[in-house]
Formats: sequence, C-alpha cells, structure tokens
Amino acid sequence: MSFDRSIKIAPSILSADFADFGREIRAVEDQGADWVHVDVMDGHFVPNLTFGPPAVKAFRPHVKTVMDVHLMIAPVDPYIDAFAEAGADILTAHVEAGPHIHRTLQAIRGAGMKAGVALNPGTPADAVAHLLDLTDLVCVMTVNPGFGGQKFIDLTDKIRTLRAMIGDRPVHIEIDGGVTPDTAPLVARAGADVLVAGSGVFKGGSVADPAPYGENIRAIRDSAELATGQFA
Repeated sequence: MSFDRSIKIAPSILSADFADFGREIRAVEDQGADWVHVDVMDGHFVPNLTFGPPAVKAFRPHVKTVMDVHLMIAPVDPYIDAFAEAGADILTAHVEAGPHIHRTLQAIRGAGMKAGVALNPGTPADAVAHLLDLTDLVCVMTVNPGFGGQKFIDLTDKIRTLRAMIGDRPVHIEIDGGVTPDTAPLVARAGADVLVAGSGVFKGGSVADPAPYGENIRAIRDSAELATGQFA
C-alpha cells in the first residue's frame, strides 16, 4: 500500500447482502470502491455480533483492493495473529478497547499489517496524541459503533484537531458513520481522506443491478473532492 491523501471510498460490507458477500465485494470494487471495509463486532464491546477471522479469510480472495478490518472487540491482542493470517491489510483497534494500546499497535505492525486506531464519538482527539508514530490510520467514529444506518454526528472540530496533530506523518484519517454526499464535504474539508459508507453505498443496488453502487460511490467522492479542490 502506497500512501496518499486522495479521497478514498471504503464501502462497509455490513450493508451488503450477507448471502452473497463474494459477488457484493467484486461489484463494489468494479463500481469504483478504493478499499473494502469489514466491521468485526463481538456483542460485548459493541451491541452487535458480526464476523470473525474465518469470515474475513473467506472474504480475502474476493478483495482485490485493500481489506480494511475494523475491530470493535475487546480484548484485541489475542486475535491479532488470526486476522493477519486471514489476510487483513489494515487492522484497526479502538483506543477504548484495552489498557495497552501501544502494545496492540506494535503487535499489529509486527504481524505485517498496517495499524489503525479508532476513536468513539465521545473520545477526544488527544487520546491518540502519543500514538501517531505507531499508527497508519486514525478512524473517527461519527456514530456510536455497533449498527449501520445511524445518523451522522458532526465531529469536524475533532477531525481538524487530528489533522493538525498528524502534520506530515503518513497517517490516514478515516471517517466511519453516516457518510453521504451531504456529510462527506464536511469531513473532507476538515482533513479526512478515507470515507467509510455502508448504506450510503449499497442503497438502491444489488449484485444483479450494481450500477447504483457506482452512482453512490461517485456522488460521495465527487462531493468530497469538490469540497477540497481535488475535483478534476
């Protein structure tokens, strides 16, 4: 993975057809997705239960871009090697998920993956101030994690603060929650470059009719790029 700050759209397959993940992943990539976002939830750290390492391993052959795995679980450390073996390119852990986040980020990188750290809406930006040299991505949750389709929480001030803290470090700012063509410009102007969208991408389409996926991806990308002057 090379680093750049261009806008990247990462559809969350939590909003895909659970009976047809392989074709859904291929469809969103064919329609312009830059990354594929996989939400792992444990029913403990968040009130929902989704995928484990075997499912992620099953997704891997279908992902030709970047598989971005977001762990909403606690504890994290016992599962790092399993997600590495499953093929995650990026593994993101919540700063709230355990007492030793430095150890967690070191272990993620040590297992050969890019390391991400996520912040719940109520967690301030300075919680990661001393983690940025161990981090490849900061995920700002703009909903409370656990379910798709929630209303966007405006945390643009937090995103601006993070962008200033990151400086020239090669660290992505990812936004997860309520991303649409209306909210994408707000977070992009504040400094985000990776936009996770579930229902915002998958609504209106299907494997049999994937064109709406592309329309949704382009609408989110175009609004973000226009807001930041990247629009060609």
